[in-house]
Amino acid sequence: MREMTLAVAPETLNAALYHDVGVYARERVSVFARAWHLYTHESLMKETGSYVAETIAGYPIIAVRGDDGTIRAFHNVCRHRAGPLAQDGEGRCDKALTCKYHGWKYALDGRLMSARDFGPAAGFNAREFSLVPLACGVWRGFVFVNIERDATPLDVALAPFTDRAATFPFEKFRFAMRRTHDIACNWKTYVENYLEGYHIPVIHPTLASQIETQVYEVEMAPPLVFYRAPPLQDSTVAGLWAWLWPTLGANIYADGVMMERMWPMGPERTRLDYLYFFAPEVTQDRVKYTVETSEITTGEDIRMCEAVQRNLDAGVYATGRLSPKHEMGVAWFQAEVKAALGNLVLSV
Repeated sequence: MREMTLAVAPETLNAALYHDVGVYARERVSVFARAWHLYTHESLMKETGSYVAETIAGYPIIAVRGDDGTIRAFHNVCRHRAGPLAQDGEGRCDKALTCKYHGWKYALDGRLMSARDFGPAAGFNAREFSLVPLACGVWRGFVFVNIERDATPLDVALAPFTDRAATFPFEKFRFAMRRTHDIACNWKTYVENYLEGYHIPVIHPTLASQIETQVYEVEMAPPLVFYRAPPLQDSTVAGLWAWLWPTLGANIYADGVMMERMWPMGPERTRLDYLYFFAPEVTQDRVKYTVETSEITTGEDIRMCEAVQRNLDAGVYATGRLSPKHEMGVAWFQAEVKAALGNLVLSV
């Protein structure tokens, strides 16, 4: 992997793009409704009827394992009057998804089975009221969803990561735990922090003690960005990180992986979900140490991102400049945001 640099120091996005309600509304449609998102792991949905309900950028989604073993995803929205089929979380249904509002029942493939006590109605055809499906795919055990049904195939989107991780034993790992953090910042504020190692020697003493920060490298492979720094002796990290547009980080450890979801919850709220996976032979002490070390770094990032968001909101900063050596990943990300927002960028 070769470190890349930029020829110029690009101007950053305008601070208004990090808190404007209209910008967030556009991002929901032009960014999050058109991207692949890590949703869950198939090991958490082993049985027929097992489901996972989550909300991504305001889109309620449910994924369920069908009678044929296939995992399918739908909007978690009943076609009657928009009731939920399940509350956010994991569970198992008995042969059907049932609306919690008026009891309409849907087969596990999304077909409307029963409109409870609806009676005969002119112009009503149950076949026209199936659940609205999403694109759904499985990559090495990880379940991804995309609201855009005609999206770029998952295997194409993940091809650069598939190549780099060909020898990494993802299938061997077992789900260990989920840690969730709510952050008072715009999703872009946190993503940009993840996309550069420039700040590591300044705010992450524990992480800096585990890698050779002076040879931190970046490789662009859109829609992925790869980061590498040689790990030092006894380090829990493997010194390799990958990020997939728009909000997924893969943090590789010596004996496991932590998949990091960075989902927006509003213009100035972000939720981090850390999904930890380890090899079966890894001891609980090792897992505990790895997670605790990770949480230290996370706490440092959260405090800084919330401080940055405060300053972006203060009205004293409009734009800055990006480091040609360290922030090429941020530059690419901001260019993608500009392209997604289109003319809205010019009006802010």
